[in-house]
This record gives sequence, structure tokens and C-alpha cells, in this order.
Amino acid sequence: MKHAALGILSTVLIAMACCALAQTPRFSVQGEHFLRDGKPFLIRSGEIHYPRVPREYWRDRLHKLRAMGLNTITTYVFWNLHEPEPGQFDFSGNLDIAAFVRTAQEEGLEVIVRPGPYICTELDFGGYPAWLLRTPGLRVRSMDPRYMAASARYLKRVGEELAPLLSTRGGPILMIQVENEYGSYGNDRDYMAAVKQQVIDAGFDTPLFTSDGPHLRLLEGGTLPGVTSVINFDGDANDAQSSFEEFARFRTGVPRMVGEYWDGWFDAWGKPHTSRDTDKVAGAIEWFLANGVSFNLYMAHGGTSFGYLAGANGKLDGSYSADTTSYDYDAPIDEAGRLTPKYHAIRAVIGKHLDAGETLPPMPADARTVSIPRFELAESVSLRDALPILSKPVLSVLPKTMEALGQNYGFVWYRTRLPSTGGKLQVQEVRDYASVLVDGVAQGTLDRRENRHTLSINAKAGATLDLLVENMGRINFDQPLATEYKGITRAVKLDDAELRNWTMYALPLADLSGLAFGNTDTATDEPGFWRGSFKLKKPGDSFLDLRGWGKGHVWVNGHHLGRYWKIGPQQALYLPAPWLRSGRNEVVVLDVEGGAAKRSIGGITDPVYQVADPPAGQ
Repeated sequence: MKHAALGILSTVLIAMACCALAQTPRFSVQGEHFLRDGKPFLIRSGEIHYPRVPREYWRDRLHKLRAMGLNTITTYVFWNLHEPEPGQFDFSGNLDIAAFVRTAQEEGLEVIVRPGPYICTELDFGGYPAWLLRTPGLRVRSMDPRYMAASARYLKRVGEELAPLLSTRGGPILMIQVENEYGSYGNDRDYMAAVKQQVIDAGFDTPLFTSDGPHLRLLEGGTLPGVTSVINFDGDANDAQSSFEEFARFRTGVPRMVGEYWDGWFDAWGKPHTSRDTDKVAGAIEWFLANGVSFNLYMAHGGTSFGYLAGANGKLDGSYSADTTSYDYDAPIDEAGRLTPKYHAIRAVIGKHLDAGETLPPMPADARTVSIPRFELAESVSLRDALPILSKPVLSVLPKTMEALGQNYGFVWYRTRLPSTGGKLQVQEVRDYASVLVDGVAQGTLDRRENRHTLSINAKAGATLDLLVENMGRINFDQPLATEYKGITRAVKLDDAELRNWTMYALPLADLSGLAFGNTDTATDEPGFWRGSFKLKKPGDSFLDLRGWGKGHVWVNGHHLGRYWKIGPQQALYLPAPWLRSGRNEVVVLDVEGGAAKRSIGGITDPVYQVADPPAGQ
């Protein structure tokens, strides 16, 4: 009996121990600490976005971030890419976020996910799908039931992808963010509470958090009771200390974390290249680690806003600034995956503050880039001649916006006949950049960035007026994003007479395979496509040097690299090796400025940042 009693007691004790272990969540928030497996855990995170990195490079970049000393990575979720049309979801290829999270886990990294629905991140429309703008009057970031229904559907679908990877199910996803920096936009607590409930209803049962600037007004507008609040800022150790002193006036007794520590910054067309001082960044990280502050480096690896991904900034006063294709961000790992001095400085700082028994992984091998000898693009076709191949005409008395044409990105070609001799052309409002032609002859350009909406043209009655309008990226921050319609949003006038009876061609340029190229032997001023090719024995990362070209877009083997513009600062486009092949590679360039009959391009090993001098008189 004695032995039997001891056996029963042992069984009970084992069961109690197992029950206690099962009740210890893998990740939780208690008092001033984050806990992982019941023990205090300091989050050393870095931001990296799966759509901005070719899938073939995910593991390489994640491995390097782990070797820098990070124990966590953070990513946004890109609604505009995952649901390109209402109800049509895509989580394949470079959008397979579950595979990205699993790869991070395999590399020894925890994960923080920021699904939005709004994410900012210098992305067109702050990550919202442009089709939301097709519903007249719909207001994003509000309690508009049409918007909230779309948001709930999206979040639920993301939850289905990520549910098995949540920390509550043994996965690496520790926390989920609710909205994003809402305090910089508004103060509708009902809206924030509703988004929180949508996140919970989508199956995200991990700890939640909000992220805002450290100022009281931003915190009051963007946070929620009972939800962890983290703050965003840049600067040195003194800036870090003052930011958390300000945060302490808002909330105490909670974990301290920098949701975004801006170790670099993004570039905008026509403005100088930006960077952050390495010593100041290292000093701030030293302060975080010495003071028990968790952090997320924004960005740890920026990558590239390929295709039409890049967004813009603007204010209610009408100002507008478009972001570059490169999202290098002056990050510790550069756009081509190379380790920068900032990387080595951060690794050294983290190495001094490791937990007992923890060691840094070995230093990874660095990435290399290759040069590509210059080659001619000797075939061309004018965009005007290619219109019937690329698009079907739409007729309307008044010009329609891009969204009204059912189009998300790219260009719209507007055409009408002039009823009288010109005159002063006025486009109210051009969004965002227009090339103006009369009977095929270039007249000049209109540019929202410079508030240039009028142009003197040389035209006779009956002449054909063509306006090629480019969407340069929807505003992704502040109040104007709610009404970021593209194309021509109001009237077009010639000497105060409104022009009517338009023919419009929607040009998303998603498929260029039907273009009929011919040999080029004469120069042309009008927008057109140029085509050429080069051969490689072995693919390697490179940067296509676009100096000498005007303004446009580049495709290599069908992959849309993004936008270039001679005004800089970006003068070369990153070309990843996985998009190349041994042997012949095809390059197609759309240049809206036209120019020389034959053009050439080469691949260089490093990016070029140079702001062009403005034309005389500007």
C-alpha cells in the first residue's frame, strides 16, 4: 500500500508540473517585462519586408540579421499585394508570408507581425489596395462600414495564413500590432477599438501592441487601454532617454520598447540622398541595451520598392513628394545584401550585452555584385503607336480618374481634339506627372511636386492633344491619403474653356509581350519603349546605370524593377541575380521623355546617388 501511495503521489506531482508548464505561455507581457517561456526577454528586433526582397534571398538576409545579434525580426503585411482585387487573395511566391515566417524561425529568429490594415512604410497608399478608392466617398482609417468590412475580410484571411505560426501554438510570432501610428492621423478611439477587435476575430490571440511617436498627443490618439504601447523615434542616446522620459509621463509599469528606431531614412525624387550617422545609431542601441529597453531597427534591411510599390508624402496644403524605387534606407544591410559599417558597429554593441551563455553566430560571408558591359537598346516603338496593343479606348465627355477606369497603378493616356487655337493649357489637378503632346510633338510637362499645372502650348483648332499622366505613388501618410485619386481628377481647360470628349487608355503595363519593336535610326521626343539584351555566363547582382536617360521604368526578363528619373538622387536600379539567367537577358525601358535614337545601359557594382541640377530658370 505504501508503494502504491507513493506511485499515486508521483503521478499527481508529474501531472501538476505538466499542467503548470502548459499554462506558461511561450510569450507574454507581465508588468515591466516581456516574458519568453516565463523568463524576462529583451527583444532585439530588425525590420525586413518580404515583398521588398526576392524570395531567393530571404534566408540569406535573415541569416545575416541573426548574425548581427538580433533575436527577432519584424515585418508589415502588404494588403495591396495580397488582395490586388476585392476578394482575390494571393499568398504565393514572394508573397508567401507563412514561408517567410518559417524561414525566420529556422534561422533562430522570433517574429513580430504588423498587419495594419494601414502600414505606411513609404508604400503606395500606405499599403491599402487602390480599389478601395473606386467606391465614391469611402474613407479609410475610419468607421466607414464599407472600409471596415473590407478590412475585416483582409485580416481574417491573413489570420488563416499565420494562425499555425503564432506563439500560442508554439510558433515564432510573438506579437501583433494594431493599426500603425494612428496617433499621427486621428484620435477616434472607437475606430482603434474596432480594429483591435478585428485583429482578435481574425484569430490573433498573442499579445497586441500599438506603435506611435513619443509625444503625448500622439500617444493619446493612437493607443488603447490594456494594449502594450511602443514608441518610434530616431537620434542618439540623449534622444532615446528624453523620448522615454516623455513616454513615462503617459504610461508606467509597462515594458519599454522602441517599435521603430529609425537607423536610416528613405529618399525622395529630386531631394538629396539621406543617411543616419553610424556612431549615433550605435550609441542609441548601447543605451537601449544598457537600460533594458527592447527595440526594433527600422530598417535592418530595406530592400527595394519594386515596380509601382513606392509611395509619397504630402500635406493638406497640397505639397507632394514622391519616394524613390530604392528602399535601401541606409540600413545595416544594404539594398544588395551587403554588410555595411553600420552592421559591424551594431554587431559589436550587441556583442557586449549578450545574455549569460549567449554567443554571436559566426560572421556571415558578404554579398558581391558584378558589372555588366554596356549594351545598346537598338529597338524601339513609340507609346503612341503601341496604344491599341496595350489598352482598349474608353470614351467619356469628361476625363476619368485612374480609379474610375478600374486601374490601380501605371499611366493613363488622355486624348482629345482642341476646339480652338491654344493657348494656355490648365489641368486641374494632374496626379502626378504629365507629358503633354500636340499632334505628336512634345510641348512640356506638368508636375504635381512643383505645383506645375499650367503650360503654354502651340496648337491650332482641330489639333490632337495628348496627356500621358503617370501615377507617381499615392500619399502614404497623414490626412491626404484618404483622397489620393490618380490621373486627372478635375477639369482640363484651354484658355479657360473646358475641354470635353476624351478618349482614354488605361496603361498599367502589366504585360508588354505584344509590343511590336522595330529598329531605331532616328531620334524621337515622345514617350516610347526601347529594347535590348545582354549575355551573362553566370548571373550576379548588379545596378543598372540609368544616367543619360530621362524618366521612366525598366523591365528585365519581365520583372518590373521600378522607376528611374534623371533628377535623382537615385541614378541606378538594383537588379537581383535571381531575376537573371545564364545566356541572353532582355531589357525593356519606357522613357517618357524620348530622346536619342539609340540608348545604352550598363551594370555597375554600386548604387549612384546624385541630384541633378535644375534646368536654367527654375
